[in-house]
Parts: sequence; structure tokens; C-alpha cells
Amino acid sequence: MLFFIGGIQPKTITLDDTPRMCPLCGLYRAHKKRIDHYLSIFFIPLFRVKKGEPLLICEHCGVVSERYSDGTKYRESQTVVNACPRCGKALDKDFQYCPYCGSKI
Repeated sequence: MLFFIGGIQPKTITLDDTPRMCPLCGLYRAHKKRIDHYLSIFFIPLFRVKKGEPLLICEHCGVVSERYSDGTKYRESQTVVNACPRCGKALDKDFQYCPYCGSKI
């Protein structure tokens, strides 16, 4: 009996290495990326099934900004629940001061 382990898996591709300013934390740590989906067998990607849309993903705070099809607006989905407005680090919701930079939340 022969079994194949396969499926569709995402793969993040960096489109531009130039760092851009993040809309949430204000640091230049966001990069233009795209998430493509590949058909894989035994966890080896064989070919692309679906080409993703360009995204702006911040490596510091985790914000993902999506460009609309007209190219003028961004929709931001924040993956960090609470973030310090000064340094952008993730915080618990009941913190009153940031333990990293000391600023008041």
C-alpha cells in the first residue's frame, strides 16, 4: 500500500527588500511581501496554485496592511492585541505602563 502526504501550503515571498514605514509603530521595519499557496507532496512545494496579493508586513509589531485593488487605500489588520504607542511592543491589556520603555499607556 502506498500513501502520499500532500496538500496546499502557504509560502511568504519578499517582493522588495527596501524597508518601509509601518503605519502602526512608525518604524522602518515593514517589507512588501506576498503569500502564495503551493501544492506540495511530502512537504516539498511543487508548483504555485494561487498567487497572493501584495502586502506590507511589519517585522516589529506584526501589522499587516493590504492595498485595495484601486491602489489608493490601505486596510490595516492589527495582529498585536495591545501595543505600546511609543515603542510598539506587545503588551497585556491591563498594563498601565510599558515595561520596555516606561511610557504611560
